[in-house]
Amino acid sequence: MAAWTVVCIAMMLVAAPARAQTYDPNYPVCLQSYSLGGSSINCGFTSMAQCQATASGRSAQCLDNPYFSRATPPSRVDRRRRAYR
Repeated sequence: MAAWTVVCIAMMLVAAPARAQTYDPNYPVCLQSYSLGGSSINCGFTSMAQCQATASGRSAQCLDNPYFSRATPPSRVDRRRRAYR
């Protein structure tokens, strides 16, 4: 009985493949395309205009990438200046 339990658990883990991260944090704009088989997201655009040109005439829309980091961490000098103000 325990052997069947292990086999069943192993089969469930193999049957559900893990998906990769959808959003690329290096680009600010994503293109979501729709098709009969489902939708896909491509986050490889540097501007909304670039994405819209690609989406033109297709069943797609452009989105802001929620994982894009616009801010850069402050340099060491900036942190020291703020600490003494």
